[in-house]
Amino acid sequence: MSYATTDLSDAHPEAAVLEPMFGDFGGNIDFHGPAHTLKIHEDNSLVRAALEQPGEGKVLVVDGGGSMRCALLGDQLAELGVKNGWAGVVVYGCIRDSAVIEGMAIGVKALDTHPRKSEKRGAGIENKAVHFAGATIRPGDYVYCDADGILVSPEALPEA
Repeated sequence: MSYATTDLSDAHPEAAVLEPMFGDFGGNIDFHGPAHTLKIHEDNSLVRAALEQPGEGKVLVVDGGGSMRCALLGDQLAELGVKNGWAGVVVYGCIRDSAVIEGMAIGVKALDTHPRKSEKRGAGIENKAVHFAGATIRPGDYVYCDADGILVSPEALPEA
């Protein structure tokens, strides 16, 4: 099914639209699914733990606080996402290994790239509401991504 964020936004003006600050880095530009949320700071331990689990078409939404000091997703974690059936990852922060991730069958939206890896302390919060880019995303909200942006709805939207 095709879900253009422009058409969804027109048909559902009540849906939240994230501020336009995200770039496309994965092989799949268009992706959607229910949100699984993380709130972390410069530590991607929970990102790995989540992507090691069956994704079942979900979108991992990572609130990294907008940090531009390290990457929260790299090619190894993106490969886990592909292997375990995640539709995509939205990172309010940076990723690395972008040239490799670009060839993978997963959607990835992030603020930018950074070569430095994150720390591994196991710190963070999983499956709680996160707020960034002018929108709140709750676990289970539907996240729709394409080249035009990111739209969030508390329920699945019909194809527009």
